[in-house]
Amino acid sequence: MHIQLSDHFNYRKLLRFAFPSILMMVFTSLYSIVDGFFVSNFVGKTPFAAVNLIMPVIMILASVGFMFGAGGSALVSKIMGEGDNDRAQRLFSLFVYCTAVSGIVIAVIVFFLLRPIAAALGAEGALLDNSVTYGRILLLSLPFYMLQYEFQSFYITAEKPQLGLGVTLICGVANMVLDALFIAGFSWGLAGAAAATAISQVLGGIIPIIYFSRQNSSLLRLTKTKFDGGALVKACTNGSSELMSNISTSIVSMLYNIQLMKYAGENGIAAYGVLMYVNMIFLGVFIGYSTGTAPIVSYHYGAKNYSEMKGLLKKSLAIIGFFAVAMFVLAELLAKPLAGIFVSYDAELLAMTVRAFRIYSFSFLFSSVAVYGSSFFTALNDGLTSALISFLRTLLFQVGAVLILPVIFGIDGVWASVVAAELAAAVMTVLFIVFKKKKYHY
Repeated sequence: MHIQLSDHFNYRKLLRFAFPSILMMVFTSLYSIVDGFFVSNFVGKTPFAAVNLIMPVIMILASVGFMFGAGGSALVSKIMGEGDNDRAQRLFSLFVYCTAVSGIVIAVIVFFLLRPIAAALGAEGALLDNSVTYGRILLLSLPFYMLQYEFQSFYITAEKPQLGLGVTLICGVANMVLDALFIAGFSWGLAGAAAATAISQVLGGIIPIIYFSRQNSSLLRLTKTKFDGGALVKACTNGSSELMSNISTSIVSMLYNIQLMKYAGENGIAAYGVLMYVNMIFLGVFIGYSTGTAPIVSYHYGAKNYSEMKGLLKKSLAIIGFFAVAMFVLAELLAKPLAGIFVSYDAELLAMTVRAFRIYSFSFLFSSVAVYGSSFFTALNDGLTSALISFLRTLLFQVGAVLILPVIFGIDGVWASVVAAELAAAVMTVLFIVFKKKKYHY
């Protein structure tokens, strides 16, 4: 049964529509983790730390695509809800073309600045060389990585979430196979890991370009367009929360690395890298659901179907609440086996990682609220509120916590800082939802 944005959504239909997006985000996280697994187990602890040190920089750059995708898809969905499909096609095309050009310009600039950036993050010696090697190879595929991020939102607006899942599976399998071939087979080390990831990112950007450039059965197609500064500003403003969230997360990751180097050395960075890999999978469930349902909210907001919006919010809060409890229980039960996948070769590092995991897992009880709330306001084209939630959650609260709590609790304070920040962000998000209810009629 084909599900349309204009449909009435019960719990079952809502989950069915969002499920491909959830899987897409989880698989995206999984194949990002494959590099870490192979590097840690086949190349060594220092290259593994290098991957974790430089990856936040790449994520900051790639988040520009997330901004165009989240902000642009919200605007396109709203315009479709208003009935102007021709303008929706033109704007979709404009956003895609701008993302591609931005990716090329950013990649060229950062390619030459990467070594001083890595050095500023505290890398030196072999750690610095490894960080630059890995980062520069990934910069070659950055424009495609940005497009891959962008299309994750537009697949849903086009009513083709299954296509997004299919592309993600292709990229994920390609990355896993190439990692095994390049690292375990050819012994190319860290460069092989980066090459495998870069090739998978190229596939993630090219496949949707080919699909949307031709006649297709979706609601969107790449066409001729013209520059629309107002729409670009609106999309960027509206998607600024997703940009802020990704940039802030990466900045905070850098700060965590600095604090961990101070309190636990290279082992601390490696342990944090394992947490971030697992965190990507678990948060992928929340982000996938939020991304998967956002175009529905935008469409009904554009169509002024406020009763449906109210039902969507109520059902979504119940669903993410269930997911939150499930993620926490799984994290507690699987802490040791998941940590063992990456660092079983070092008993001291394994013990540190398991303890960190058991503390960090409490954050999953609260993180879903702010993740969904930010996406919900982006869908309503309220970029300011969405950005404020993201700023508070991923930057202000986490920076404050990671600077203060370690002074009191030592290394445990680093792991607990995320829990404190997510709890504070959840409270603020609930307040925003309550105060904005009359304005948006949900």
